Amino acid sequence: MSSRSISVGISHPFDCSYIEGLTEQLLIIQESQLDANLFEQLLGMGFRRNGNSIYKPKCPSCQACQSIRVIVPEFIISKRQKRTLKNNQDLTWKVTHETTAEHYQLYDKYITGRHSDGPMYPPNEIQFNDFLMCSWLPKTYIEVYDQKKLVGVAVTDLMNNSLSAIYSYFDPDYAKRSLGAYMILLQCQLAQQLDKQFLYLGYQIDENRKMNYKRLYRPYQILTAEGWQHIVKEPML
Repeated sequence: MSSRSISVGISHPFDCSYIEGLTEQLLIIQESQLDANLFEQLLGMGFRRNGNSIYKPKCPSCQACQSIRVIVPEFIISKRQKRTLKNNQDLTWKVTHETTAEHYQLYDKYITGRHSDGPMYPPNEIQFNDFLMCSWLPKTYIEVYDQKKLVGVAVTDLMNNSLSAIYSYFDPDYAKRSLGAYMILLQCQLAQQLDKQFLYLGYQIDENRKMNYKRLYRPYQILTAEGWQHIVKEPML
């Protein structure tokens, strides 16, 4: 197997977006020769994608962000997840590789309606493109429709052996349908259809109630200092 060197930088410390009172710092890769194969290797090392950049938390006094991935061939849907699918059985979905004006319109409505207290508010198209678009990776979206109305989009990266869930957003008018959970289940289904081994869900953060839901998709692995580990005993969330 051939090897290559890549340049890794580190950000200045800044206020943590997930745990109040803590400081965050990131390892950052901005290579000109990034591709899906290299990205998949970096995913296995705990990195994530934001636009064209690859990053990984490297915080001086905290290890709360834990990389988590679903073991796709062994995925077992829970009773709660079956209810989520049943409650949304009137919706349709499809995979597309084209960005449309509707995508940004829905994103704008989602951020404004659901995250007006967060760092991504107010939304704008430059931020949207910088956050979700990628010049070295084909675009893949799962679009969810209520008849002809676009109500949800899951931005998903497709690699040889895995999918990576980048970001999902939906119409706030459909909040009671648990569309965030629904779109993770759709990504599990798509990964199974494509015979992938893993679905990367990003970082599990037990201390943050908005980021501690990913353990619900089982079985899964958490990246530790000893490598990817199956978690036998579930923590109290």
